[in-house]
Amino acid sequence: MKGAVKSITIRGFKSIRNLEGLKLANLNVVIGANGAGKSNLVQVFQMLRSMTLEGFQKFIGGNGGADSFLHNGPKHTEEIYLELEFESGSPASEGSNFYKCQLTPTVSETFLVEEYRRHLSDGAWRSYGSPSQESRLREMRNEAVHSGEGKGVGYFVYESISSWVVYHFHDTGPLSPMRRSEIVEDNQVLRHDASNIAPFLRELRSAHHTHYQEILNAIRLVLPFFDDFLLDIVKQGEAEKTKLTWSQKGSDFPMQPYHLSDGSLRFICLVTALLQPKPPSTIVIDEPELGLHPEAIRILGELIRDASNRTQLIVATQSPLLIDQFSIEDIVVVNREGGQSTFQRLELEDFDKWLDNYSVGELWTKNVIKAGTNHE
Repeated sequence: MKGAVKSITIRGFKSIRNLEGLKLANLNVVIGANGAGKSNLVQVFQMLRSMTLEGFQKFIGGNGGADSFLHNGPKHTEEIYLELEFESGSPASEGSNFYKCQLTPTVSETFLVEEYRRHLSDGAWRSYGSPSQESRLREMRNEAVHSGEGKGVGYFVYESISSWVVYHFHDTGPLSPMRRSEIVEDNQVLRHDASNIAPFLRELRSAHHTHYQEILNAIRLVLPFFDDFLLDIVKQGEAEKTKLTWSQKGSDFPMQPYHLSDGSLRFICLVTALLQPKPPSTIVIDEPELGLHPEAIRILGELIRDASNRTQLIVATQSPLLIDQFSIEDIVVVNREGGQSTFQRLELEDFDKWLDNYSVGELWTKNVIKAGTNHE
């Protein structure tokens, strides 16, 4: 799949001391006990995404400073090393694109970033330049465009990483972003917290009606009383805004965002993310099952499977019911052993006989799939 991550190596990042060449497919369902390291894998994708926005140091500072990212602190870990292999972004360029970076801590608890890139056909890594406070991913992409060199490795690496979205729909309280008004112009990309879900849906209704209708149909499977979104425009000063107003079947009363339960609102956001017409190259979702009815979790699993035909998905979950919707080869198990996180993609041949009598989720709850609490 164009721009997808084929493998990732992580060294020295939080609980991940040494993860070598984890193979990633179109669908990757990451399971493990609390504290095993699932969220740390998710945060690697968040951090790399921040580097394409030239907001790397802000991300590091906002999450405790450089020392908090180093495995067991700076006395034990001198640097963080990341290496990614991407599917080629060009039909004319067969093979993989590679990117790696080394993050070295400074006395001021920031990082210096040193970056390299290469194509499968190249013999050596090419440097992005001397170590710097911010990533040069965007700079190198822009230079390639303006110089007329064509869309090389640097261009495609930037395009892939900058497209990633790590969705977090955990905050569904009364003041959550998705319950509030947003300017109608913020409608091109669904934001990580769905703060612009109302203008985004309004744009889909206008420009991508088939996808909009698919979203409505999926919502009605879980909320059968749901009719449609209203999404009326309201003038607030100089700005035109809209919010997630909706209607029930058989009623013309305009329902407000606060009429939606937390689980209902979260499901609407998940459906919209998974059925959007132009998905990111990679979508990462942490614990999407939170607050959902068992039937909603089953339908969510179907939507995730379907979306993996269009984009790469990395889903971290603790729900046996959710993993019941997937094949054993889709599962990546995270365990904590010897003070560090280990990752293993499961293979069918190791569980073939078990699957004649048990589901994937049952194998987990019975500890046949060993992804439970480990007392070190």
